[in-house]
Amino acid sequence: MIDYFSDYLRRYKSVIDQISPSEVNGLFAQLKETIDSEKQIFVFGNGGSAKSMSHFATDMVKGATDALGKKVKVISLNDNTGLITAIGNDYSFDDIFYRQLSVLANPGDLVLTLSVSGSSPNLVKAFEWAKKNKVRSIAMVGGKKGKLPALADTTIVLDSLHYGHVEDAHMLICHMIAFGFIDNAKTPG
Repeated sequence: MIDYFSDYLRRYKSVIDQISPSEVNGLFAQLKETIDSEKQIFVFGNGGSAKSMSHFATDMVKGATDALGKKVKVISLNDNTGLITAIGNDYSFDDIFYRQLSVLANPGDLVLTLSVSGSSPNLVKAFEWAKKNKVRSIAMVGGKKGKLPALADTTIVLDSLHYGHVEDAHMLICHMIAFGFIDNAKTPG
């Protein structure tokens, strides 16, 4: 297994090497603008990406709010199990995010998702809704790209089909952004 683990790390490092500090800075700037405008940021995903979005919301609402000394409104649409199951049962699982957005989001707010495939129907529907309702959007996707890049205002693509590598790299980007706020709260820019 040593060879497998060595190869795994080699391939993972090649995905991390694709992360552009300039692109991450662009995402950071969009989130900062949203926070400074006192707008909301809605995050969501499926499977491991759902948990990464919950983690990111925690880092931002707790960590960034504490560091900045002002409200950082980041809401994970993955965290209300009752609401998700009610929407999924009464309508469709494809509706679980866009129906929440239709109640909670306003023009000028921002949505952010992580998706290795980029084509999950519930993410696509949410991004279609966001586009029609003047809610800005960011998608981070894997090598398949999928449908999200055509719908998102901003997209970061990590060119890999390996779910573990892409999900880990997405979480790394989320940590870079969150700790960009936390570690630099007193430093402009």
